[in-house]
Amino acid sequence: MRTTRTTTPARPVLTTALALALTLTTAGSLLLVHPGTAGADTGPATRDSPAVDDRRAAKSPESTARRALAATPARTAADARGYPREQTLAPDPVNPADKSLRLGLVPYHAIAGRLNALQRLGDRVSVEVAGRSAGGHRLYLVTVTAPESRAQARAQHRMRDLIERAPALAAKDPRLKSAYKTPVFFNSNIHGNEWEGTDASLRLIERLATANDARTRELLAHSRLYFNITANPDGRIAGTRANAGGFDLNRDFVTASQPETRAMRQIMLDKQPAVMVDLHGYVNGTLIEPTTPPHGENYEYDLFLKNTYANALGMEAAVNGLGYTPRKDGVEPAQIPFRDQQEGWDDWPPIFTPQYAAFHGAVAAHTVEIPLRVNNASYDTLPEAELRRRAAINTDVADAAMTATLTHVRRHRAALVADQIEVFRRGAAGAAQVPVSAGTVPGVPGIGPEDVYTTVFPRAYVLPAGGPATARLVDHLLANEIRVTRVAHAVPGYPKGSYVVDMRQPRRGLANALLADGRDISDKVSVMYDISGWSLGRLWGAAVRPVTDGRLPYSVLRPVRAAAPVAAVAPRGDLRLRLDDPRELAALNSLLREGVRVRQAADGSVIVPGSARRRAAEAARTYDVAFGRATARGTTPLERVRVAAAVTPGELFALREMGFDVVPVSTAVLNAGFDWSAVDVLFVSAGLDRDALDADARRGLDAFLDGHGLVGRGAVGAELNADAGLLPVTAVRGNEDANGVVRVVNSGPLTDRAPAHGFVYAPVWFTGLGSGVRVEQSYAAGSPLLSGHWRPAADGTGGPADAAGRPSVVSGPDAVLFGTEPLFRDHPKGEFSQVGRALLTMGSTQVEESG
Repeated sequence: MRTTRTTTPARPVLTTALALALTLTTAGSLLLVHPGTAGADTGPATRDSPAVDDRRAAKSPESTARRALAATPARTAADARGYPREQTLAPDPVNPADKSLRLGLVPYHAIAGRLNALQRLGDRVSVEVAGRSAGGHRLYLVTVTAPESRAQARAQHRMRDLIERAPALAAKDPRLKSAYKTPVFFNSNIHGNEWEGTDASLRLIERLATANDARTRELLAHSRLYFNITANPDGRIAGTRANAGGFDLNRDFVTASQPETRAMRQIMLDKQPAVMVDLHGYVNGTLIEPTTPPHGENYEYDLFLKNTYANALGMEAAVNGLGYTPRKDGVEPAQIPFRDQQEGWDDWPPIFTPQYAAFHGAVAAHTVEIPLRVNNASYDTLPEAELRRRAAINTDVADAAMTATLTHVRRHRAALVADQIEVFRRGAAGAAQVPVSAGTVPGVPGIGPEDVYTTVFPRAYVLPAGGPATARLVDHLLANEIRVTRVAHAVPGYPKGSYVVDMRQPRRGLANALLADGRDISDKVSVMYDISGWSLGRLWGAAVRPVTDGRLPYSVLRPVRAAAPVAAVAPRGDLRLRLDDPRELAALNSLLREGVRVRQAADGSVIVPGSARRRAAEAARTYDVAFGRATARGTTPLERVRVAAAVTPGELFALREMGFDVVPVSTAVLNAGFDWSAVDVLFVSAGLDRDALDADARRGLDAFLDGHGLVGRGAVGAELNADAGLLPVTAVRGNEDANGVVRVVNSGPLTDRAPAHGFVYAPVWFTGLGSGVRVEQSYAAGSPLLSGHWRPAADGTGGPADAAGRPSVVSGPDAVLFGTEPLFRDHPKGEFSQVGRALLTMGSTQVEESG
């Protein structure tokens, strides 16, 4: 759920006649049926969870991280098979603890059987396994369409490729206009405790499989309908928003850290939907996008707004036409944020599913928030009968929204496909964006200057050949089907081996969203729903240089399918491994686990003895890192660092990605009794409150910190530092809504060679530095915010001017404190090494003292 912070109208609300519910006129028709209702619930909807990364301490097992880091869905051979593509799914064990059961909904363990039955209803339903969740559960993709031979499926695949790869030709192809099947994607249950989209999808698939009316036959003859049945089976079973790894999957599309996100990404790449609906809960009345400002500056927003608003009107009419009322059922009329609200429900960041889908050709894409809350406190406190009443209404609403979308697709499929082609054509041609206005988007009311967001795309981006950070970024671009080339031999401005992203390509919007700095939008709106800056160019540790004019040296550019390997090992002497990248930390930790004797050099790198060259070569291949020849001696011996971590899910995942041995802890874990002898250092950012510890737990914690180091992040880490009296500093909390990419000045060994930019959410800085405190990093002077949203709080404090020039990372003999978020949601890869070095430093200090 994404809950708005304001309901103040910014635009006139249209007096739109609500369409009556469609009548069931023929047996097996697609049209809507009015459900039974009883009772009323007039309680307001509230925010389901904080927009910021989860402040509770993460506790997911290491196995979920291993699965998430390893699992990547295989690309399907889309042109190799026709439809239907039937298979018999093995059943899952019955799980009586599945949280869906209390709501009268389909538990995860029953879905495989339901899909087997749906395939047996005829020749329209196909089921594939799109991947597995972090918890190991199957992800089901259902396709509903009229049967296709292998030759017909290949023809559809060729037309899809023509749209994306040669859009100017596709726009003129008469066969494509008549024969191409419009792809539509319904995504359900991405938040695990927003259940009902799954059940509505299963109901709709059953109707589509058996309906014989002319409209259904016409729809399936000219469309392919794709249903991701449950995008988050881990959360569906557990009744949690997040997956088994603790991740909000609807915040992960820029980073794609989780297997469920990568599976959804692959569906969008393979199927290229023109229309997309993401089913959520709970906002009363039903919330149907398009959104409030600010709007993502990299979209072809005129095409997106025109189609998304038109489909929203149809969904609104269908939902209201069900006949549910506030008095009788507790259901408020549907709302469209673009029309009905001022701010607080934006589409600025491409971290949400519909916004990400827009970069892959979706010209109508929506979050739909169904109305009646059944999760969290409501799940625990309401009677089962009331929960089931609400869930039934929610299922009807989700069904109505999807069915109305299919009506819109059936009526407007030619225009939808034409606009998808135009999105890709503009990118390939380097055409200017079209600002939205009453003239460019007729039929959409209330467009004002607050809705106009465009950008100037550079001619290209150049990524000079480098280490693992550049390789990671290139592979990430390619995974998003952004075209990348490489310079075969040096020409002026393009060193040999450099990667070049030509911005005249169909997915230029996504390429720019990932590589550009972004924009400071603090003056545009008072508050943002979620993150406002995310630049991979600044946060992933790779050099990215925009080219703003001139012709590209096409004669020396060669397409690449994967980044060139970085792995290398010097043939002689001791070896040096830089610790600037999470892959290098992972390689180091693998060597330490094998007992290799490693020492840290004064510049923060590590020296590996030449006698361990074979093991270094294995690590180089595994983690794609380079071991150069050492020219200096290591001074500080390193051993495996075992970390007790009271951290957010994203931070726990990042620590494991770097190969640290991590034991999750929290206030509850310590109160239950914890063996401190099993760990070497404590990392705290969430979920540990010293004041809430019982006497024994507090004594144990204090005893540990008396001889071991603390790494703290944010207000929680700083508070524990103050309570323990480790580092004499005062932490100052900035505006808790502030977030984005900030300029920083690195000045200490922990931040040596780190990028000159960091990430903040609820930033912290430090004053009153006492004896022995070293400034490792400071916010830049002037205005430290590069891109994002950072205003002072209501009392005028906590803004970027207050933070300018102040220390953002400080250290001492017993503690390191971070005011930035260097591991946020596993995203700012270039910042990870700061935390890795801090943990090694605090751990190795204790090794030296005890040795």
